[in-house]
Amino acid sequence: SFTDPSVSMELLRAVLQPSINEEIRGVFNKYMKFFQTAAINVRDNVGEEVDPEQLIQETCRSCLEQAKLLFSDGKKVVPRLPHEQAVPKRARQMDEELSRRGSPVPKKRKGRPPGQSLSNDRGVSGMAAWKLKVSEPVRRDGPKWDPSRLTETTTFVLGSRANKALGMGGTRGRLYIKHPHLFKYAADPQDKHWLAEQQHMRATGGKMAYLLIEEDIRDLAASEDYRDSVDLRLEELKPFIPPAWMTEKMQRHMETLRRGGGDGPPPEDPPE
Repeated sequence: SFTDPSVSMELLRAVLQPSINEEIRGVFNKYMKFFQTAAINVRDNVGEEVDPEQLIQETCRSCLEQAKLLFSDGKKVVPRLPHEQAVPKRARQMDEELSRRGSPVPKKRKGRPPGQSLSNDRGVSGMAAWKLKVSEPVRRDGPKWDPSRLTETTTFVLGSRANKALGMGGTRGRLYIKHPHLFKYAADPQDKHWLAEQQHMRATGGKMAYLLIEEDIRDLAASEDYRDSVDLRLEELKPFIPPAWMTEKMQRHMETLRRGGGDGPPPEDPPE
């Protein structure tokens, strides 16, 4: 009954989109080991302020933007992510040339094929336990995601301390990548001021911190993955009860996430 070609095609797209999305996830899973290795190496070279998870997410979005060139009619300009504006002209030309050929990578490429193991590469040891699960969406339901569980007596811990308590040392982003289901709240300037005043963290200027629910971390510590670990240091948690106004903000944040809102760019934990 539709006479508008665009409407007809859009209906077909809507029907096929779930299958297309699933196949796209499969493609990204195929190359995820490369992104993970590179992100960890960047963090090792640049410093702990680098969040590997954020780098990987940005790279995946950039891949999707560049893939649009495969279907460009030659007139429309594909928008680039902000960091791509600084890419040298030669690199951009190579990108566009490869897109016209329909190949995402040069045919004569040195190195391992996507399916080959990277287990001996620098920075990859132990990554299997906490690699990103692109094909598994984060579930934000159940009693742990009920905002009513956050009361004026609920205790919280800093993300940096939770990492140490679970034996992850200074690798602060590792906890969030390995356990993306955890509720975490990024402290805003007002929150950080209170945390610094109460000596829960140092005054760190523009740096940010995550707050996690102590109960969630202790549940993790009691799980099969951690309970027998010799690196478990629960005395590092040093839990605290935030003021009511901060708890209310965390309740609203939990409700937003539960309804499908995004986390936003992941901030880093402050130095201890």
